Amino acid sequence: MSQTIDAAHHRRGLLITGLGGLALSFDIPLIRSSEGEVWSLLAARSLCTFVVALIAWVVLNKVLDRKIALVPGKAGLVAGLFYGFGSFTFLLAVFNTATANVVFIVAFTSMFAAVLSWIFLKERPSNATLVTMAVMVFGVGLIVQDGLKSGNFFGDAMAVCSALLLASAITVSRASGKDMGLVPLATAIFPGIIGYLLSPSEGLAIAHPGWIMFSGLVMIPLAFFCLATGPRYLSAPEVGMFYLLETILAPIWIWIIFKEIPTIQTLIGGTILILALVGHSVWQMRQRSASVVVSPLH
Repeated sequence: MSQTIDAAHHRRGLLITGLGGLALSFDIPLIRSSEGEVWSLLAARSLCTFVVALIAWVVLNKVLDRKIALVPGKAGLVAGLFYGFGSFTFLLAVFNTATANVVFIVAFTSMFAAVLSWIFLKERPSNATLVTMAVMVFGVGLIVQDGLKSGNFFGDAMAVCSALLLASAITVSRASGKDMGLVPLATAIFPGIIGYLLSPSEGLAIAHPGWIMFSGLVMIPLAFFCLATGPRYLSAPEVGMFYLLETILAPIWIWIIFKEIPTIQTLIGGTILILALVGHSVWQMRQRSASVVVSPLH
C-alpha cells in the first residue's frame, strides 16, 4: 500500500512540477514584451508576486482553513532568500547578456541541484538521472551553439548565480520537508524593494506594464508555487530538470511573438530535451509501478 501511495505521489510531483516549468517558460517573453527599465521591471514583477502571496495565504488559512505558514521557519527564510536573489540575478542576466547565454547557463540548475543534493543530503543521483541530465545538456548545447556569443561577463555571471541560487533553494526545500509553496512568492518582497529603490526617481519606467503585471500576478506565482511544491514529491535533481522547460519552450514563444525563427538545430535540440525528460519520467513511473507489482510476492 505504501508503495502505491509513493508512486501516486511521484506522479503528482511530475504533474505539479511540469506545470511550473511550463509557466516559467513565459517569463522572458513577458519581460521583453513589457519594454521597461530593468529596475522598474524587477520592482513591478516582484511586488505583484508578493501581493499574490498575501492573498493566497489569507485564502488558504482563513477561507479554506489550511494552516500554512507564509515562511515556515528558518529553512523557509533561507530558501526564500535564495529564490528572491535568484529573481534579482536572473533579471540582471536578461538585461546584460544574450538570451541564449541566459537560458543555456540557467539550464545548469539541475546539475547544481544534483551536486548540492549529493553533498548536503547524501542523495546520490541515479545513473538514469545522470544520463538524462547529460543528454539534456547536449540538447541545450545544440539549441544555443549558433547563437551563443561572448556576451557581457557580468550578465553571464548573474546567470550562473541564478542557476546556483535556484538549485540551493530546491535543496533547502527538499531537506526541510516543509510546505514551501508560498515561500518564493512571499520573499519576492526583497528584490521588489531593491528594484523600487533603484528605479528612476520619476517613477517606474515601463512601456507596457500590463505584460509584466501579468507575469508577476499570474505566471511567476504559478511557476514558483509549483516548482517550490515539487521537492515534497521529487528529488532535487528531478525538480531541477523541469527548469529546463524554459530552455525548450522560451525560443518557441519568442518565435511566435517576435517572429524570431529558430534554426533547425534549435528544433533538434529541443526535441532531444523533450524526449529525454519524458523518457526519464516514464522510466521512473514504470520502475515504481514494477516495484508495486513485485512487492506482494515477497
